[in-house]
Amino acid sequence: MARPIVILTGAGISKESGLDTFRCAGGLWQRVRLEDVATPEAFARDPDHVHAFYNARRKGLLEADVRPNPAHLALARLERAWPGEVLLVTQNIDDLHERAGSAAPLHMHGELLKARCTACAAVLPWRDDLGRGDACAGCGRTGHLRPHVVWFGEIPLEMERILAALEDCGMFVSIGTSGTVYPAAGFVQHVLERGDGETVELNLEPSDGASLFDRAVYGPASEIVPRFVDAVLAGVAAPAKGG
Repeated sequence: MARPIVILTGAGISKESGLDTFRCAGGLWQRVRLEDVATPEAFARDPDHVHAFYNARRKGLLEADVRPNPAHLALARLERAWPGEVLLVTQNIDDLHERAGSAAPLHMHGELLKARCTACAAVLPWRDDLGRGDACAGCGRTGHLRPHVVWFGEIPLEMERILAALEDCGMFVSIGTSGTVYPAAGFVQHVLERGDGETVELNLEPSDGASLFDRAVYGPASEIVPRFVDAVLAGVAAPAKGG
């Protein structure tokens, strides 16, 4: 049986589908202060402002021209064809991996098309605007629904499962990430410390942690990810760093 593969994706894989990244030139955090929209304190201070920010992002995700690109489709193909386990972990809160056919990606930072109730902990599908007047379908209370998104200062989701998979994988692949947000930025180090797993970076340009990877390919995700998947499925190693 082939050894498991763990794949981490970030905003760079969805950029070519028309969604904003965060830290690149012109990214979201250059236009909006994260302290105003992406922390528990911001939500407690001004929930209407936070809801408005995520309502706009939700509408953007549901635009007709936002759809999976070849990189998303290639990863779904890898899941289906690889003879071992493929665990797809994403920092993205969009649903493009699901739309591309990935079976069950782990959204470590939550999901934009869901809401969470702070009163009963119910997690609900949510595609419309969300506000303080909306009632939870689980407990019926109003004023307790928030975006099902992990904010700065909160613990990412599914960490136990992710760390267990990193302990066992034969290959860790990081795609479209800046390498600046922890704990995801530390996943490559986790695999390196084991000493028996290959690490690969696929990115538009070298991330902050690029030197930690065994191999790397740089270019648009829609071009390099399908080629990489073809190579993996053919039993061919990724090109050497910088290739």
